[in-house]
Amino acid sequence: MATARRSAFALRDKYAIVGVGTTDYSANSGRTVRSLAIEASANAIADAGLKPADIDGLVSYNFNDSVPAIAVATGLGIPDAGYAVDFLAGGNAANLIVLSAVAAIEAGLADTVVCYRAMNGRSGFRLGGGREMAAAGPTQYTAPFGWITYPQAMAMWCRRYMIKYGLTPEQLGEVAVTFRDNARDNPRAMQRKPLTMADYLASRMIVDPFRLYDICLETDGACAVVVTTAERARDMRQKPVYIMGGAYGGGPNQGDDLFDCIRWPDHAMNYSHYIADDLWRSAGIGPKDIDVAEIYDCFTYSIVMQLEGLGLCGLGEAGAFIQDGNIRRGGKLPVNTHGGLLSEGYIHGFNHVVEAVEQLRGQSGSRQVANAEIALTTAGAMTCGSAMILRK
Repeated sequence: MATARRSAFALRDKYAIVGVGTTDYSANSGRTVRSLAIEASANAIADAGLKPADIDGLVSYNFNDSVPAIAVATGLGIPDAGYAVDFLAGGNAANLIVLSAVAAIEAGLADTVVCYRAMNGRSGFRLGGGREMAAAGPTQYTAPFGWITYPQAMAMWCRRYMIKYGLTPEQLGEVAVTFRDNARDNPRAMQRKPLTMADYLASRMIVDPFRLYDICLETDGACAVVVTTAERARDMRQKPVYIMGGAYGGGPNQGDDLFDCIRWPDHAMNYSHYIADDLWRSAGIGPKDIDVAEIYDCFTYSIVMQLEGLGLCGLGEAGAFIQDGNIRRGGKLPVNTHGGLLSEGYIHGFNHVVEAVEQLRGQSGSRQVANAEIALTTAGAMTCGSAMILRK
């Protein structure tokens, strides 16, 4: 572990994101996932001022709901994709695939890598839809208590936090309302209709304590980024966004799969608490240096845990921190400036990386955070996850 940490520190600012690309986000794309992946990747390559022949690596992640990296390489007409990797992983891997691209380039396995996520998450294979419901593995211990789907699992985590620290429905509602307000200025966002606190509190209960607007959108779409060395980045079309550092992991009792939280020691605290030291050490900065944060929001509550786990506010203080307006666009720490997974769309968290890059480029239009120099992106809600720090 010590060697890995030293390596992460040594890679600071040596690599950059030089292109971003997206498709439309919708509830019914009417297209194959392969088509979506190719479009987003092609857009990212063009954004960097490159051609498919300039790409020699592709990395993605999926839950048996996407298309292989080699299929995308073929579809793009890439002549020599020597590094084509697919992680079987959830949203926890959204930053990990970028860090893996960095590692591949550092190791000499590739020079310029496309990272993408593509899914028909509403009209096709819905997340969690392929979960084995038989009484086997971790499910045999959770199913009898109604702990089968992701909302059910996270609702129990949230309830535990409420008992321990006194989080209120209004504080969760502030997350949903704030992100919807951000989405109103985002032409990509699926949900741009204004949302008030009264609307939030009146929405139907899905699984106590989660209401309708506590749960992220199911989305069809894709997004992609291009990663290369800082040296090559200087010749690209766009201003490079440098990768200062990153971390991936979780606690010592992560379980048998991403859904297995039985052995987790404290359900009021998630993976972010365990990777914080590695993250800040790798970048050589601290929480107070972040200008804008794109934090994984599969549920409103996941914002609470990550604010505290990464030291962006004190333990047990996230509810008040949020309610005081600190995560609003004009607040102390603007969070999910695009509307997040709750209102922009759920491309399994990878759209957070795209938004962070656009904010640091100053290309976010009316949702732009003034003088944004350093951005945080996170991914994951339960026992493991990833994070990156990017700079202008």
